[in-house]
Amino acid sequence: MAKVFITGATGFIGSHLADKLLAKNYQIKCLVRKNSNIRWLKDKPIEFVNGSLWDDKLLENALADVDYVYHVGGVTFGKKKEDYYKGNVEATRNLIKVTHAVNPNLKKFIFVSSQTAVGPSLGEKPIDENTEYHPITTYGRSKMEAEKVVKQYFDKMKCTIIRAPAVYGPRDVAILEYFKTMSRGLQPMIGFGDKKVSLIHSSDLVDGMILAGESEKAVSNIYFITSERPYSWKEVGELTRKFMGRKTIKIKIPHFVVYIVGANAQFFSLFSKKPAIMNLEKCRDLTQAYWTCSGEKAGRELGYKETLGLASGLKNTIDWYRKEGWIK
Repeated sequence: MAKVFITGATGFIGSHLADKLLAKNYQIKCLVRKNSNIRWLKDKPIEFVNGSLWDDKLLENALADVDYVYHVGGVTFGKKKEDYYKGNVEATRNLIKVTHAVNPNLKKFIFVSSQTAVGPSLGEKPIDENTEYHPITTYGRSKMEAEKVVKQYFDKMKCTIIRAPAVYGPRDVAILEYFKTMSRGLQPMIGFGDKKVSLIHSSDLVDGMILAGESEKAVSNIYFITSERPYSWKEVGELTRKFMGRKTIKIKIPHFVVYIVGANAQFFSLFSKKPAIMNLEKCRDLTQAYWTCSGEKAGRELGYKETLGLASGLKNTIDWYRKEGWIK
């Protein structure tokens, strides 16, 4: 029975990864911090490794006998630049260094990255694995640097980098506010052009992650795991409205208003211990015309195919939110 070590398993994507690996009869170890909320993992046959990515001795003991490492954890919101670089770059550097030291014959080290590491599309054509890095935010730059750390081990051990576009699905709180707004009868549209985005349901993303983890073809390789085609936010809104059974009013929000909201949120976060979810860099993300990427390479080399698609994925997500009482 294969053994897996997962970071970020208490989060949105990591918890779904743990569930799917359990269903495939993997033995699982999850790194958890003292203050981690294990609500999605409790009462499951999972070994909890209590500690941090900075405890080398702990990591050495946990990693010595595993077959796979899925590094999903990271910092998505930070108050300072240093927060992103410590949580994404240096944490990745330490984890892969210890892994290589104690388990160089590991079957696979899978690093879960993001399209933000590369940047938005430079036009209507989706970016792919050959596109040069051009991240536009501190978070994106930190994920880019983390990818470069992993690439340094491509000739030393078996590694794969997975890049995800925007992800949605059950348990996700990051995009929850969009669904709440739609449930109130308002359909927000940023700017006056019809922006396009690649979207992936968490179930499809995790399927692609496991496929890449198990494939020898994926060694020393990078893949976008994404939707078969880009979607316009108008299309996303119309499908969401349909599955919610709501009549909605389209609200077009000019870019300058988005930046005003972001600036205010960033200012008031100075007086809080928690970082702002909405800030000026997030505004830069939201106002891009195209956040699209191609999954052609994953389809060709790994046989990856999106299962749910947007319509089924949105219905699944909305049904789950309602069942849990997160939206009405």
